[in-house]
Amino acid sequence: MKTSYRPEDVTILLKDITGLVEPMENIDRERMIQSGVHYSEMIPREHLPSEEYLQTFFVGLEKYSRHTARAARLLAEKILAQKGENVILVSLARAGTPVGIILKRFLKKLCGADVPHYTISIIRGKGIDTNAMRYILARHPAEKVQFIDGWTGKGAIQRQLLAAIGDVPEFSGVDPTVGVLSDPAHVSGICGTHTDFMIPSSCLNSTVSGLMSRTFRRADIIGENDFDGALYYEEFAPYDLSYRFIEEVEKHFDSPPVFPDEGSQNSPEIVETAFAEVERVAKVFDISDINFVKPGIGETTRVLLRRIPWKILVHSFDDAEHLGHIYQLAREKNVPVEVFPLGHYKCVGLIKSLADT
Repeated sequence: MKTSYRPEDVTILLKDITGLVEPMENIDRERMIQSGVHYSEMIPREHLPSEEYLQTFFVGLEKYSRHTARAARLLAEKILAQKGENVILVSLARAGTPVGIILKRFLKKLCGADVPHYTISIIRGKGIDTNAMRYILARHPAEKVQFIDGWTGKGAIQRQLLAAIGDVPEFSGVDPTVGVLSDPAHVSGICGTHTDFMIPSSCLNSTVSGLMSRTFRRADIIGENDFDGALYYEEFAPYDLSYRFIEEVEKHFDSPPVFPDEGSQNSPEIVETAFAEVERVAKVFDISDINFVKPGIGETTRVLLRRIPWKILVHSFDDAEHLGHIYQLAREKNVPVEVFPLGHYKCVGLIKSLADT
């Protein structure tokens, strides 16, 4: 499909559905999701960020591109140790795509290998794009596949991968472990750090993701032999920052490889698991659907960008270093922010139940 990513950086196994699906405003899409329509059967209408919010991205890029590079280096080294120089990177569109490009470039620097990199769709509740997987496995050995994503929230995508690979006999031999930069939930098999830190690409939508939408799967558009779909936001081309992010991180490839991983703790001792922490939040705020609780910086940002947020929980009001863009988005959208005792995560986004409005 059409994208602003260069073909030498990634092979995109998605069907271009530009013009076939009308994007929806968040409130309309949220109502349909909560009425039972699967989120993958709709495309969100995206809007350019305000100038103020865009500045938080640039500040985050300046502060955290080195942090991102160090996490990427540790992840790349672990991948190299486990899969060798013939690894096949398979990033999960779309948050995983820029991370996959960074890792591809890092691996070339570390060992001189120009490894293949594909990006494919995986959808919570529906599974992986089996046509895309068959395409890859027809060309590469199964044991060399390494899945890549940006970060973990509750670990839903890791669980989806485990189920998806296990359910299809022809995928036998594929390692279902997903590699991520940040794994505050401690559920990913391989990561750069367990610290819940701000990955700059989490701050924006398509303008940091090759101008691609979220992935899409609906039977009237996606045929049985098609890849899952996505559309191209051509109107945002003048504002595309996809390579600004990648190249800023790349500048720090030679930074010291030691990543001072203090863990994801906001307090010295964490007794409960990450999922138990999410369950505690749900109980305190009387939320019956655990999917309405989105933990971690990346997931909270996504709630503010493309869902209808109810409120944002933060570990502190005085953490503009990590949460400045969260505060800014919450102000712009008039979403209340409150301090809540968090251990694994620096913030949590709560989605509004529209049945209560």
